[in-house]
Amino acid sequence: MLHASTSARRRLRQLGIAPGILPPGPHNAITDVAGVLVGHETLIADPMVRTGVTAIVPHSGNLFEDRVPAGVAIGNGFGKFAGLTQVQELGELETPVLLTNTLSVAPVMQGTVDWTLDRNPQALSVNAVVGETNDGVVNDIRARVVTPAHAMRALDVARGGPVHEGCVGAGTGTVAFGWKGGVGTGSRVLPPALGGFTVGVLAQVNFGGVLQVAGLPIGQLMGQHYLRGELDQGDADGSVVFVIATDAPLSDRNLRRLAARSFLGMGRTGSAMTNGSGDYALAFSTAPSVRRTPDRRAAAWSPLELPNDLISPLFQAVIEATEEAILNALCMAVPMDTHDGRRIEALPLEVLVEAAAGNKPCGR
Repeated sequence: MLHASTSARRRLRQLGIAPGILPPGPHNAITDVAGVLVGHETLIADPMVRTGVTAIVPHSGNLFEDRVPAGVAIGNGFGKFAGLTQVQELGELETPVLLTNTLSVAPVMQGTVDWTLDRNPQALSVNAVVGETNDGVVNDIRARVVTPAHAMRALDVARGGPVHEGCVGAGTGTVAFGWKGGVGTGSRVLPPALGGFTVGVLAQVNFGGVLQVAGLPIGQLMGQHYLRGELDQGDADGSVVFVIATDAPLSDRNLRRLAARSFLGMGRTGSAMTNGSGDYALAFSTAPSVRRTPDRRAAAWSPLELPNDLISPLFQAVIEATEEAILNALCMAVPMDTHDGRRIEALPLEVLVEAAAGNKPCGR
């Protein structure tokens, strides 16, 4: 596994910019939800390969046996997110969620199935859940270098704690707002009076629009944004996948509602959610009280879950965590040469610092 160097890059909060009103968790990452694991397999090989796989594992046990409730929301449905219909129908996950590029969904599904079958010799059906964005601007996507083994390695290296961001895993070849995109993550923790629950988001960022950072019109100030010319050049098309974890005991119905609010966080960053954008969000709960164990799937049971009237603070948390996850992806991404000899620059961090200080940065 390779990672592009991020030694000169900084996360958003390291630049002194902290969007929202709620505090982040200790890592400001999806892994702040106890038990959640993240793994990347990054493929960088000159001159053409810039892609990878990212795995999000809800807990370290046997997920096929001890399933977690899940809900799905779709913004603009121009995408290839495998396994969603069963999640929508049954309201649960039986495999980890993996992310990759558009033309690699099939081998990543195979790797996820193989990984699950290896751990469950009794299994006769596996619903592999694999999302994607198209990294074909940077990566030679038609080469289709991702294999099932790469998916299995991403799963095998999944860990808790800090999460690598930027040009890693499924974000290696992505582009956002005209700058280098990537994978980003963020979290929010509710105060004890509101339950003390944590919400974490991991984002695969590959879309456009008019970039805003904590309300600052960075895209306009830099003169780099969607519709900046007389004609639409398609530079807002792309995709995004949000994977949302929480330890709040939510039903699959309310997890779907939580997932839908992530698009409000996306809107805060200036997304145009255009015709060619595939915008997906999947949320799951790790709370033991709602976990769907074999015994609970075999008989009637009454899950202990939050009622509708108590979940609005979680909506605020997911909006803020989503916004910061997107911006962390941009802040941690590094410049990268494309497969056809061009160069995608990284978002200049000094521009954010200057704008936050009230100074107007120079345009491009």
